[in-house]
Amino acid sequence: MPKKLKIAVVGATGMVGRKMLEILAERQIPIGELIPYASARSAGSKINYLGKDYTVVELTEKNIIDRKIDYALFSAGGSTSRDFAPVFAKHGVVVIDNSSHWRMDSTVPLIVPEVNSRDIKKHNNIIANPNCSTIQAVVAIAPLHKKFGIKRIVYSTYQAVSGAGVAGHTDLQNGINGLPPQKFSRPIFDNLIPQIDTFLDSGYTKEEQKMIDETRKILNNYKIRITATTVRVPVSNGHSESINVEFNKPATLDEVLACLENAEGIILKADQNDFPTPLEVSGKDGVFVGRVRMDDSVKSGINLWVVADNIRKGAATNAVQILETMTKRGKRNS
Repeated sequence: MPKKLKIAVVGATGMVGRKMLEILAERQIPIGELIPYASARSAGSKINYLGKDYTVVELTEKNIIDRKIDYALFSAGGSTSRDFAPVFAKHGVVVIDNSSHWRMDSTVPLIVPEVNSRDIKKHNNIIANPNCSTIQAVVAIAPLHKKFGIKRIVYSTYQAVSGAGVAGHTDLQNGINGLPPQKFSRPIFDNLIPQIDTFLDSGYTKEEQKMIDETRKILNNYKIRITATTVRVPVSNGHSESINVEFNKPATLDEVLACLENAEGIILKADQNDFPTPLEVSGKDGVFVGRVRMDDSVKSGINLWVVADNIRKGAATNAVQILETMTKRGKRNS
């Protein structure tokens, strides 16, 4: 009988927080006690988990001390993670954080379990969940990097409005009804917006730079040349990515397909007429790969089409998988 865990979900009333609760239930995580945390505005409201109502607790240090929590799953924004992840960590809680705040901290492992679960042991009670677009990309390319060595990556993403939370969904619905956008810089209905997050001095957006930096950190290779263009599209849920990869070693199409077919977490669509789309992968946890073909413009390269549910595998499921990996290995505080 596995040990029953005391689990906190910080941001439990938000889109990803609720999805975390759903996936904890689906994957039958042995929870002895659940503590849902949120802001003062949501404190006192009820969250139902497996038929039982739990009262949402206001996120304050006073409400953390002495609760003997094992793990805290965070999805409440960067400033909340900045302020409260160290508080939980100080009191012996292992934090699995979905915000961008800790991802590039050299003392915090950035984990996609299918790719670099070995790095979990480096944690100091804080573990970072990568960006949604990065997670699905590295699941697809990591086995190829291991076999052939990656020299260069070109990312082009087509990201659903759910990646911007409830406000993104609202903008799409409002656009359908002829109302102006509130979240995005342009109307998203019947449109594409080649801007996700703010622009940097380089001309890249923060989202694009996140993909570049996080890929290098997860693969533990800072020599890979990477460029990215991230685009918001009028799709409710599910991110799609066109990924162009140049290898260091020679590779044939058959070798690439065999590598992908045997890789953890990948659902390969080898038939070119059976490519994945956001609609069909929504609600699923795998990373779907199709349209695999050689890139004859370079000595050794391929093109991939990669699709995943950004709220599940791109956020909540990946966090729960980290939790599963830790509990199975007994590495809570090692």
